[in-house]
Amino acid sequence: MNGEEELIRATIRGLSRAIILWLLLREGMSGYRLTKEMRRITGHPYTPGAIYPLLYELERKRLIIGEWIQKGRRKLKHYSITEEGRKVINNIRGALEKPVKDLLMDLTE
Repeated sequence: MNGEEELIRATIRGLSRAIILWLLLREGMSGYRLTKEMRRITGHPYTPGAIYPLLYELERKRLIIGEWIQKGRRKLKHYSITEEGRKVINNIRGALEKPVKDLLMDLTE
């Protein structure tokens, strides 16, 4: 992996928690679906082994809540964002809005 790929991967990894909160702000979903959405959005190969520790961390911090639901014969954990999680993602949005906007504007000139 070259330096550019490493930097891109580290940047996306650093935003993973925020992306999860943003996805759950839009709608609740299972860990499996979150894994698929993370792959789709970032273009990087997220695995359950990468996603579930983040989900457990966000749950411990009470930013998301996971509830077991029955789906056919299987039980799966459905995640949704909490009120505290909504506050955090709004604060993240506020903190990133100007620097990211400025960066993108500079890169397009």
